[in-house]
Amino acid sequence: MHPAIQAVLTVGVAVIAAIAYFYLSNLLLDRVLFPARGKNAGRNINRANMIRPWLFLFPALFALCLYLAYPVVETIRLSFTDRVPGGYEWAGTSNYQQMLREPKFWEALRNNFFWLLVVPGLSTLFGLIIAQLTDRLSWGNIAKSIIFMPMAISFVGASVIFKLIYDYRPAGEEQIGILNAVYLALGGAEPQTWLTIPGLNNFLLMVVLIWIQTGFAMVILSAALRGIPEETIEAAIVDGANPFQIFFKIKVPQIMPTIMVVWTTITILVLKIFDIVFAMTNGQWGTQVLANYMYDKLFRANDWGVGSASAMVIMLLVLPILVWNVRQARKEMR
Repeated sequence: MHPAIQAVLTVGVAVIAAIAYFYLSNLLLDRVLFPARGKNAGRNINRANMIRPWLFLFPALFALCLYLAYPVVETIRLSFTDRVPGGYEWAGTSNYQQMLREPKFWEALRNNFFWLLVVPGLSTLFGLIIAQLTDRLSWGNIAKSIIFMPMAISFVGASVIFKLIYDYRPAGEEQIGILNAVYLALGGAEPQTWLTIPGLNNFLLMVVLIWIQTGFAMVILSAALRGIPEETIEAAIVDGANPFQIFFKIKVPQIMPTIMVVWTTITILVLKIFDIVFAMTNGQWGTQVLANYMYDKLFRANDWGVGSASAMVIMLLVLPILVWNVRQARKEMR
């Protein structure tokens, strides 16, 4: 069967199954379990109304347990075991000890923290600046749409685009990579293999994510800027404040909770970054990150114990930020 036809059929079956589930479950609830007739009609209606929300929540709860809770529990178990012929055996903390002895793990951890220092801050900063600059322009919405467009591109697609930008051809050949073409036009001696230069290559990978996430930060922060009461800005103007003072002392403090939510959301994404590194360098030349290290251990080295241990490290790093982010988002909604 053609993949496109198979995809359409899958979606169609899923939609029909969802409709059938909600119709039949409500029919069972109202006609069989708690019928609205007889002397207990009122009590049955109340019971049915108490149960009905859980019928709607059940598919989502089931999916969360199956695809989130169970994998977490299983990953914890695997991180304390070793694969042996015929099954698994308890290994205690040996997988974690082995992981901590490997230089590649520390390289991945160091690079992840380097990403954390650069990407969330620059993405949020650029998003805030663009949101402010385009807020009062007649063509601001067009500019925002163009800047937001990278969000519609997958990480792998964006990686392919930037891999072409960083492309290398030997000296004397025509350079199809924009970066090398500009470098030579500005007087560079010879084209560079940018993605193999230690230190610089990590920053060039970060540029891809900054390019994508700036649009996300811009949209959220633009909405926050529009929500600032005009009275506070007008009062600052009357008091003689200049545009920079209005921006830094009036606007930024009022949207600081939103800035922090944007920053932490991008931070969580950075901790799980995999696609860009995998597609562009596969962790070579000093660009390894935790998610790619986990992939290498699980699916290349077939070392499920150390791979699961590295997955737990990622989860432990993400969890506190995720909890804080949820709390901040709830405060914003109050």
